[in-house]
Amino acid sequence: MSKKLYKSRDRILAGVCGGIAEYFGVDPTLVRVIWAVLICCFGTGILAYIICMLIIPEMPNGTVIVEDDIEKK
Repeated sequence: MSKKLYKSRDRILAGVCGGIAEYFGVDPTLVRVIWAVLICCFGTGILAYIICMLIIPEMPNGTVIVEDDIEKK
């Protein structure tokens, strides 16, 4: 089963950062901070966020995010 990128249901604005965080298995706050830095420093983050809002699909109902292959140390 392959992973797919969807907008998150745990959203602040449109769910883009949450969806990217779920896809890569990182904390959504980290993705939001990186995006904020891109917006403040370069201004390209706003355009990229709008494009992602339009391109990334909504998560279908009934879809469950499963974190597999997690190593506990």
